[in-house]
Amino acid sequence: MRTVIQRVKHASVTINGEVKGKIGNGLLILLGVQSDDTQEDIDWLVGKISKLRIFDDENGVMNRSVMDVDGNCLVVSQFTLMASYKKGNRPSWIKAAPHDISIPIYEAFCKALEAETGKHIETGEFGADMKVELLNDGPVTICMDTKNKE
Repeated sequence: MRTVIQRVKHASVTINGEVKGKIGNGLLILLGVQSDDTQEDIDWLVGKISKLRIFDDENGVMNRSVMDVDGNCLVVSQFTLMASYKKGNRPSWIKAAPHDISIPIYEAFCKALEAETGKHIETGEFGADMKVELLNDGPVTICMDTKNKE
């Protein structure tokens, strides 16, 4: 799994002119799934994201997690994170899991994050043409890949 995590003041995802998911202070999480991703990948990623200390404490030091600041999360599926760009200039999506694999993993990730944070997780709609709007706070943007945990 690959993810781009952004600390935001607010974020939303709109589909066909209607807002599907919306948060205030918290994390926008773009999530890409590979065919060989497992529950172990979900558990590792949820543990890292929920405890990631990227919110300021009273001294302006990034020392608090999304849970510490009572923030929310918006998770948006993003198969393009799995792009392979080694050959030529047109990305290949060969590493992205097909829908029958990626949808259950995406849903399991959202449920696990909800259980870990104790808060409802806002989402987009898997496979839809989504418009994502955000105000990145910092900016703070972190990429994680479960195949590169070091």
